[in-house]
Amino acid sequence: MEVCGHFIVMVTTAFGGYAAAEELSATPYRPTVSNPAALSAPGWLEFETGVNRSSDANQRLDTLPYLMKVAFNPDWGILLGGDLLARRTDQDGAVMRGVGDTSFALKYHHALSATAALGVEAGFKSPTAKTGLGIGNTNYVLNGIVSMESSVAQVDINLGVTQLGTYTGNQGRHELPWAVGASRPLVEKWNLAVELSGVGRRGTRGTRQFLAALGYEWNKRTVLDFGAVTGLANTAADWGAFVGVTILWEKIK
Repeated sequence: MEVCGHFIVMVTTAFGGYAAAEELSATPYRPTVSNPAALSAPGWLEFETGVNRSSDANQRLDTLPYLMKVAFNPDWGILLGGDLLARRTDQDGAVMRGVGDTSFALKYHHALSATAALGVEAGFKSPTAKTGLGIGNTNYVLNGIVSMESSVAQVDINLGVTQLGTYTGNQGRHELPWAVGASRPLVEKWNLAVELSGVGRRGTRGTRQFLAALGYEWNKRTVLDFGAVTGLANTAADWGAFVGVTILWEKIK
């Protein structure tokens, strides 16, 4: 698969350069919908990518998502992401491919204690994809985060609002995305993540999905993940699967 080939090249290149990595740790946001309140290591570029496939009765969608994170200090940073490639295959076999939409956000982190923190992400999603692969008009996004850590698990709760650039008159202009995710170590270098998420919107029935994933710490700066998603109610996809990587890439000079 074209998307998978690009992903393998990037991951192989990344692993080759970390023989003498500093003792810093990556801060994965993927593969869950929810983000933690924490930022990545200040002054470093952190990069995430992967291969996603989702499908329903009408189409299959393959994407190569990416996210670049830069924290200026422990409390402020920026996020830039999107789909490097997207390929939609309709039920009749018609195929559309191209670059996906692009998202940008400014993020603020506020520690409440050693085990709890708040976060806010504010930004927009730009319609850089061609018609049929993207949103069509700019969406504006605000997301609030509560992160808590205990001896049992780390829990991240996200609740946001999205002002849609494209909507119909009998439906609300604002979506309310939400997600509750939990993760915990299993055995050395492995962890488990589960998540329930959804979107509410006036004039439509809400959507919900369940995600389960495993993470593997290749080294402190490189974390692999893979897992699956299943739709629970009125979801855009009946099922999905993914594999990806988070890399604390390099120090910004």
